[in-house]
Amino acid sequence: MSTHTAETSQISLVTRGRLAFRAFRWRRPFWAGLFTMFAGLPIAWFPYRGVSFGDLTVRMATTAGAGSMVIGVLLAILGLTMWFQPHVRIFAGAAAILLSLVSLIVSNFGGFFMGFLAGMIGGALSVAWAPGEQRAEAEQDRGDREPPDPAPGTGGAPAGFLGVAPDPGKDPEKGKHRAE
Repeated sequence: MSTHTAETSQISLVTRGRLAFRAFRWRRPFWAGLFTMFAGLPIAWFPYRGVSFGDLTVRMATTAGAGSMVIGVLLAILGLTMWFQPHVRIFAGAAAILLSLVSLIVSNFGGFFMGFLAGMIGGALSVAWAPGEQRAEAEQDRGDREPPDPAPGTGGAPAGFLGVAPDPGKDPEKGKHRAE
């Protein structure tokens, strides 16, 4: 009888779900969508919530309340759009920022600033998010030791300055400018 047993590599359902959620989260502006959807909740909820001061109940179910509901629902839809249509993230982020700014005037200072701040952060995250590289491409670039030449108009600003700075080891006087 042997004590050696063959290990079977079965992945549990929870692990598969966690890995699928991680892949979903990494391929889209997840946090931007979450902040934007959260922004819609206080903006839409506070105007319809009855606030009681002792025996006095205050409600705001007027046209401003209707505007608050529209802004809140639109922010929630924009958050879902960021998740399920990441190619329109810049439009959705800009629209979320504009709706958050409008909510300052229409909806109790943007849901008492909670919805306003969450909408501004979510919109900014959405505009700033960029899709990452695929793993195979990233590993291939690491093996080359020299990144490929970018196409014109791509890459960051420092990429445009590659090879422009003087090499101090070759010619120490090259690149020095003196005011004469």
